[in-house]
Amino acid sequence: MKTLQIRAGASFRLRTTQPTAAVFLIRPERRIPQRTVWETWQTDPGVPYHDYVDQSGNTCRRLVLPDGSFELKYDVLVETSPFEDPVDTDAIAHDVSSLPDDALVYLLPSRYCLSDLLFDRAQELFGWTIPGWQRVQTISDWVHANINFAYGSSDPTTTALDVLTNGWGVCRDFAHVMVTFCRALNIPARYVFGYLADIDVPPPDSPMDFCAWCEVYLGGRWWTFDPRNNQRRKGRVAIARGRDALDVAMLTTYGRVELEEMVVVADPATADSPA
Repeated sequence: MKTLQIRAGASFRLRTTQPTAAVFLIRPERRIPQRTVWETWQTDPGVPYHDYVDQSGNTCRRLVLPDGSFELKYDVLVETSPFEDPVDTDAIAHDVSSLPDDALVYLLPSRYCLSDLLFDRAQELFGWTIPGWQRVQTISDWVHANINFAYGSSDPTTTALDVLTNGWGVCRDFAHVMVTFCRALNIPARYVFGYLADIDVPPPDSPMDFCAWCEVYLGGRWWTFDPRNNQRRKGRVAIARGRDALDVAMLTTYGRVELEEMVVVADPATADSPA
């Protein structure tokens, strides 16, 4: 079967004043349609590490940052689907009573997705829509049209309610707002982040970064929705899924750490991409 190869990765330069425990979540998940062809990890200085799988099935790398400067470089070649995110406009909404057990957690409020506080707003904005794909697409359309994208407009404490109040956010905030509205309407929704290559879209005018989007449960499966871009894309490489960004932080540190530099890349692989 034809596949699309994406060369992706990230590098971090960090500084600490004492040894500090840390967890990195930057490796693409290993589920169909994704397949890791090869990957490399480099750290300076070299440190011991081990990998583990968290409660959501995401693979994390755990280590201790040494005192002083530390650099980590991760490089990966991934095979994935060559097609745009799939669509089924006939996908139905499920009654809560018929949802699979593991979908129920994605109906609950979470740290950034305060669906209980936004129940009335969700009903006011979307209660008139036809349940199913049309309702979810209408939510994506509304978030895309009513939230303005701006780097630096939110911080690690910003919730979906804050984003709606301020009207500004980055891709994670767009995803949080959409997830929140879906849950308020009893539609299971989860937060996803990963790499997104710029394929068949105008080149961006800003440096590449990790991207965030949503998955919504309709018609017996999970579907991708991306309220930040609000279009079907190819070259999407998922790293992790969770209730919101708190579950799937790319870097979690247990002490004070200064991030001096972070670079993220995701591009279609070429014939001369090194193995």
